[in-house]
Amino acid sequence: MNTFKKIKVLVVDDSMLFRKVLIENLSKKPSIEIVGYAVDAFDAQNKIKKLNPDVVTCDVEMPRMSGIDFVKKFLPIHPVPIILVTALNLNVFDALKAGAVDFVRKPDMSRSGNMDTFINALALKITIASKAKVKVPGTASALPPIKKPMGSFQCNMSALAQNSTVIAIGASTGGTEATLEVVRDLPANTPGIVVTQHMPEGFTKMYAERLNRICKMEAKEAENGDKIVKGRILVAPGNLQMEVARSGVSYVVRCYPGERVSGHCPSVDVLFRSMAANVGRNGIGIILTGMGKDGADGLLQMRNKGSFTIGQDKDSCVVYGMPMVAQNIGAVCQQASCSNIANVLLNHLNKL
Repeated sequence: MNTFKKIKVLVVDDSMLFRKVLIENLSKKPSIEIVGYAVDAFDAQNKIKKLNPDVVTCDVEMPRMSGIDFVKKFLPIHPVPIILVTALNLNVFDALKAGAVDFVRKPDMSRSGNMDTFINALALKITIASKAKVKVPGTASALPPIKKPMGSFQCNMSALAQNSTVIAIGASTGGTEATLEVVRDLPANTPGIVVTQHMPEGFTKMYAERLNRICKMEAKEAENGDKIVKGRILVAPGNLQMEVARSGVSYVVRCYPGERVSGHCPSVDVLFRSMAANVGRNGIGIILTGMGKDGADGLLQMRNKGSFTIGQDKDSCVVYGMPMVAQNIGAVCQQASCSNIANVLLNHLNKL
């Protein structure tokens, strides 16, 4: 007997033309069933209750109420996986904080092939979102608050250890908030951190700027040749691969156009494998929430070269994919909840 169950999707968009394009193209995907559409946030609220979709795609720019405000107001009442469809908009990170699972960048309709790429990306995100945990701040599904060590976060390392240690973080779906939770309260003298987050071009710069505003460490989108130094977080640019390389006694990042690796550009595997090759036992690898297996092999290579590795645990992941594969192949030295990874990291650093 065929037990295949299609993913029921509600499309929310005020543009009749774009709505039609979404419905027609997503309906061609064998795993997706469009159960309805809504023309604005208020219509969506009624349709979600009536149609009970598995996933909602939601335009950000809509009349009467934006998609971001809709997420903030509606998710605490009716938690449902929501994927935002957006232009380059800084406020999308507020929606992710409020519980949206993911977002996809609207295509440039004037460029050939962009619509096919967009639809394929959205369909993949719909599949992932259908399996994701919706974590709404202030509810039982949300991540618990950070458990700080006695007193406050401290990094009591020698100057040599601070400068020779490199911390690499990899994440995908749910990772924007997970990474923030890990690095938010790390002290300003924490060793340099490099981050690969699966995110489109343009958004990585805005994400780095958001980290810079919130964190005690400085954060920026990485540029080719940037030095990895204590107190700085470098975020891999969207659509470029990022590696860690030696430059004399220092470490730098190499950012370059490249093929997708493990399905992604930037790829966590690319970052972690370079850490294994060039940093070795001075490296620390952290793999966070995300679908698939990107980063698992690279993390195993890091552990085999003497790096300390941390994997996010199942209960705190939006999607327990990448950390699960890493755990299953023996790449993880220690698992921890997202709220406790900073503690594990600092406890390790303070032993160096």
